[in-house]
Amino acid sequence: MTLVPSLTDLGWDPSLAPASDSDGLRPARVTLQGRDLWRVHDGAAEHVVPVRGRLRTSSELPVAGDWVLLGGGADGYVVESVLPRRSALVRKAAGVRTEAQVVAANVDVVLVCAPAHSLNPRRLERELTLVWESGATPVVVVTKSDLLGDDVADTLAEVRDVAIGVDVLAVSSYDGDGLDEVRALMPPGVTGAVIGPSGAGKSTLVNALVGEQLLATTAVRESDHRGVHTTTARHLVPLPGGGLVLDTPGMRELALWADDDALETTFVDVDDLARDCRFSDCTHVSEPGCAVLQAVADGVLDDERLASWRKLQRELAHLARKQDVLLRNEERKRWARMTREARSRSKP
Repeated sequence: MTLVPSLTDLGWDPSLAPASDSDGLRPARVTLQGRDLWRVHDGAAEHVVPVRGRLRTSSELPVAGDWVLLGGGADGYVVESVLPRRSALVRKAAGVRTEAQVVAANVDVVLVCAPAHSLNPRRLERELTLVWESGATPVVVVTKSDLLGDDVADTLAEVRDVAIGVDVLAVSSYDGDGLDEVRALMPPGVTGAVIGPSGAGKSTLVNALVGEQLLATTAVRESDHRGVHTTTARHLVPLPGGGLVLDTPGMRELALWADDDALETTFVDVDDLARDCRFSDCTHVSEPGCAVLQAVADGVLDDERLASWRKLQRELAHLARKQDVLLRNEERKRWARMTREARSRSKP
């Protein structure tokens, strides 16, 4: 990462000052997340550091974008703690485990990359829900817009039907169209993140914004325009003139870790229609007087969008049930441990 002169250039949040006021510790920002080592910048220089063992046994491992406190000195620094996050991109960890995986932290705006050659409205809805839950502001970037020819306006209209209330930009890293608009989203002190499927042109976009080939890129396959996983780590890099942007690997599996509020924001059109349903607990499946079903019948609401809403709602309900089970199990274990300790203390 290019040397920057101050914590302010790294996006330092003044509200973190009280939490960082520890003797002998210095704040730094994580610019590259690794498995055993992290790259951090303290506003004067970069350091490659490990984390304290206690962090490895908790859910507090730092991720790209985190602010951390460093201990140590001439013999090397170590991450002592992670400062509170003002926002966090979180998904359910891949596989069967019911665990959260933090993708990036302290991000202000998220560029949701939707490749022009293979738009997927259903994935876009899922990504927008993830961003709304994070506390950041989503912006949809239709990448590789030079492939659209005269169809740019129609494609943007299609995306806006899904990304309601969200800014939508057409961008071509090849000819530079739209890059200035994207840069304007990340002035000094603002951190952006780039998410999207493999082959969406995320790393190419970051390289174009930075003005040099910082991140490796790989061409998509001609047969199906699918990309490969070029980015395998999360990099936070500075932009010329201020601001920072964080590249993320393409995520083939994007299971949500969110609540109903985020879903309502993504599907604000469904939520608005539901206010006119006859029954307040309408499930929009077969109830009489359902305004949502009537909107589908009238062609006002796309039936595939309603099906997507139902699918994501079921997914979040399933996640909530599994979280409740885990909480009950943890509480049961806690009481069992307290009982054992009490019995142990009572023995003569």
